Amino acid sequence: MNEKTEELRNIFTSVTDEETVTESQEDTRGSLEQDERTVEERLEGLVARMRDRYEFETPLSDAELVILAKRFYEDDTDEAIADELGVDEEDVFEGRLAVHLVRDDDADEVDLAAIRSREEDDATLAAEYGVDEGQIRRYRRVAAAVDESRAANDRYRDEFDAILADADLSKRMAKDVREDGLEDATEGMETDVEF
Repeated sequence: MNEKTEELRNIFTSVTDEETVTESQEDTRGSLEQDERTVEERLEGLVARMRDRYEFETPLSDAELVILAKRFYEDDTDEAIADELGVDEEDVFEGRLAVHLVRDDDADEVDLAAIRSREEDDATLAAEYGVDEGQIRRYRRVAAAVDESRAANDRYRDEFDAILADADLSKRMAKDVREDGLEDATEGMETDVEF
């Protein structure tokens, strides 16, 4: 180093704090999940935030809503979820809608946009669609849940997707890695052995 470079370096180090100029680096393992919390903790936090924001009333606790969400993403029916939780199927339906987990077949017989914009009473719509009034109330509840989710830009549904889909992907990738590693380790070995 020449004299001028040394002088500039000394000036620089005297006026700066080394920690503010450079950030220490650490080796971290790669992960699909950047969040250090468990899937369970992330789901609990999401459900708690939704309950705070929407102040929904459901007989299901936050812990039960977490189980509901997991089972929903495993494509379990409301009946199967209700059996596991020991509650009515209607409670599961209401709990799902409270946390914006709407199934494609929740209102596949009607146009939700049409139901949403209609002001007629349930009896009139039930007669028009050829269903009972309870079904119309159910469709209106689904439409309200879809609207609520859209008003939040489907943020909460996207978070459920990210948490539960990433967890599933991580499990599958870990399983594939274990299987591939075992295949590589046993490649070329004689496996037809008599005892």
